[in-house]
Amino acid sequence: MLDGLRIVLVKTRFPENIGSAARACLNMGCRDLVLVAPERLDLERALPLATAHAKDILTSARVLETLPEALEGCAAAYGATARLGGWRQAVSTPRTLAAQLAPRLESGERLALVFGPEDQGLTNEETMILDGLCSIPTAVEGTSLNLAQAVMVLLYECLEARRRAAAPAPASRDHRSLDHQEREALAAALREALLAIGYLKEQNTDYWLLPVRRTLSRLDPTRAEFNMLMGICRQILWLAGKNR
Repeated sequence: MLDGLRIVLVKTRFPENIGSAARACLNMGCRDLVLVAPERLDLERALPLATAHAKDILTSARVLETLPEALEGCAAAYGATARLGGWRQAVSTPRTLAAQLAPRLESGERLALVFGPEDQGLTNEETMILDGLCSIPTAVEGTSLNLAQAVMVLLYECLEARRRAAAPAPASRDHRSLDHQEREALAAALREALLAIGYLKEQNTDYWLLPVRRTLSRLDPTRAEFNMLMGICRQILWLAGKNR
């Protein structure tokens, strides 16, 4: 099942889609549903789409104000997007992403799948704090999926990958992966250090930092490597200040 997976719906416009997403969560064995600043949260309209079976998932869903709050406790988070191009180039398919997530779920990590509002999807700013993006291939005649359909597709692939994945050996305490907050702290430290030595541009700094963030996500540094990289950043800042 998908006990370690969290579904995060950001600024969802229609209560019916929230209800349908809750039912998709039930179907695929995922019970952790978080709503970020929903435009309209009307349980009377959402419940019929959730059905009585998924009522507890819907009514127990946490409602938060910001995406960072919704990602607390997660080791990594991945967003669904239909918009491609620009900095949305390194995009996985649902099957590829699910294969990457399955062993991490088996090892006990908590991961998040993030979906934006129905009309516009996730903003560039929201995607920048995520560890990767996923796009569902469609026919050219109909590229827009209903929100609950997208949730169902990704959850189905994750469930199938989880079933196929062989359980890895338990990771030792010294080799645990970073959680989302640690990744953000490392990205902030790298941003400050790279600015100090002139590697990053003052204009659109977060844009130029994005490849660094994506690389960190692929490398999946351990806690020991996190401490090493944070130490390197501190040394860079010290040397940069000393040379001024």
